[in-house]
Amino acid sequence: MTSKWNLCLLIAGCLSLVAGQEGNVLLETLNFLRRGQSDVELENYDNTQQMDSEYDFIVVGAGTAGCALAARLSENPKWKVLLLEAGGPERLIMDVPIAAHFLQLGEMNWKYRTQPSDHACLAMNNNRCNWPRGKVMGGSSVLNYMMYTRGNRRDYDRWAELGNSGWSWKDVLPYFKKYEGSSVPDAEEDMVGRNGPVKISYVNWRSKIADAFVDAAQQDGLKYRDYNGRIQNGVAYLHTTTRNSTRWSSNRAYLYPLKGKRSNLHVKKNALVTRVLIDPQTKTAYGIMVQTDGRMQKVLARKEVIVSAGAINTPQLLMLSGVGPAKHLREVGIKPIVDLAVGYNLQDHTAPAVTFTTNVTSLKFEDFADPSWLTRFNHREGPYGSPGGCEAIAFWDLDHERDADGWPDIELFLVGGSMSSNPAISRAFGLKKSIYDSLFAEIEDKSINAFMIFPMILRPKSRGRIMLKSTDPFKYPLIHANYFSHPYDVDISVRGLLKAISLMNQNGMKGIEAKLWERKIPTCKQHPYKSWGYWACYVRHFTFTIYHYSGTAKMGPKSDRAAVVDDRLRVYGIKNLRVADASIMPEIIAGHPNGPVFMIAEKAADMIKQDHGFIK
Repeated sequence: MTSKWNLCLLIAGCLSLVAGQEGNVLLETLNFLRRGQSDVELENYDNTQQMDSEYDFIVVGAGTAGCALAARLSENPKWKVLLLEAGGPERLIMDVPIAAHFLQLGEMNWKYRTQPSDHACLAMNNNRCNWPRGKVMGGSSVLNYMMYTRGNRRDYDRWAELGNSGWSWKDVLPYFKKYEGSSVPDAEEDMVGRNGPVKISYVNWRSKIADAFVDAAQQDGLKYRDYNGRIQNGVAYLHTTTRNSTRWSSNRAYLYPLKGKRSNLHVKKNALVTRVLIDPQTKTAYGIMVQTDGRMQKVLARKEVIVSAGAINTPQLLMLSGVGPAKHLREVGIKPIVDLAVGYNLQDHTAPAVTFTTNVTSLKFEDFADPSWLTRFNHREGPYGSPGGCEAIAFWDLDHERDADGWPDIELFLVGGSMSSNPAISRAFGLKKSIYDSLFAEIEDKSINAFMIFPMILRPKSRGRIMLKSTDPFKYPLIHANYFSHPYDVDISVRGLLKAISLMNQNGMKGIEAKLWERKIPTCKQHPYKSWGYWACYVRHFTFTIYHYSGTAKMGPKSDRAAVVDDRLRVYGIKNLRVADASIMPEIIAGHPNGPVFMIAEKAADMIKQDHGFIK
């Protein structure tokens, strides 16, 4: 039985518990199923379309960027656009925010894993970190925790300084505002988009733990502010890509409104692109090979192929197509067409979660069956709308704490439950049973109220690499995360962890009797408890990825030997081939990149329209 069905059975089990407690739950369940059926009908529309043999544009990957690109390019009725997705349809059950943890266990996740390490991921099975990626319509915007941030204005000014014309903050701000459909009431009005397709909102449910966190961060010196406005440093309740307690994926935002209304846009699910077709003499991309409907098929592109498959699949596909490091390609048996640094510059954010106990109620798995929660979800509010329990967020520039408008190097975000509050969490992270039992089992056994703070490093200096394992497109690539290869990343992680612990001294946290959960990692016993060495060991064990893989098809000027695409996202040395996703980020942004990837897609769509004369 698939993991998706396990999730459905889990929800059904919760509903049956509810049914025994409250008579009207049957109606509420039917209401939920009715909402889900509406989505099914939208998804099924794609099955009525026959895939043609030729299109103007082929977009590979229906993730955050791909859905947006396909929608924008098909605004020209004279262009035929094909959007290809290796995964299946999005379902409403995936869009219940509290269930985010479970999605990583299902078939909608590629379930990548990093190569074993002796200096990171030490608490994970075989010293390998799980790297989730969305294999579903909407991509990782269906798998993520819906935490909406833009990053810092200096991130984009830095991109421009590196030689990428048109990517400064003033250049990209209009594209943020274009896609944003924000209902955050205290957003800075001249900085926010209100009418775009991607819905952004506060969660209309908050725990006392979140209130305490927000109070404590202010008592520590931060201001409550719109962290997506002019100044990022500050604290706030989380801005989320949700609306009415429902996940607002790229698929839901850009494609659902177009179903049955745009005959020039074709969407093909369960279609794995295995190669971009490139003429080796003219070095021109002219189509793709795709495995779908049980056979390999060729589809041609009259104008362009646009790869939006994400920071793992995009470099894999480029290399399989002969675009990448020539030496590496020859080693695996591929004749290089162009020698580029594809797969290098891999970046990610990590956060070593810290656990605290409290005297107020925290999220627990058994509460998912509370008879009121489904009712409240059907009324578009309540705990089901909490994105995996993430509730509040704060940014510090620890190197310049007195600078209110600094460039933050650490983010703390609050989760209103513990590692043991949901059986999917430890499984999703791949924790070793011995580690779980030593640190967290007691919380589960005694049903202790506990919560976590994740100190996420924002500007890591370590760089990893994606490499091919073989020429077989169905074999996963090798992921060398290379976490903590630069000592700065360990240092800033420990400092962020200590900042999280220090918040317990503030009155906000004292008011809920929040205390550090003092259980030691057995394999760090060589270090005195709470010493710098112990916390550095802790960080190397709990190398929790926050799923922000980026940089593997770097944007940069031709003089940059690490660059793969130019500032119009065109692959160097290959005509009619672009990349538009998180791969192109020269440096990772100081925040969660889902929003910036929407921006990249919107900007890419305009550049393509300009280059083909559709707009000026």
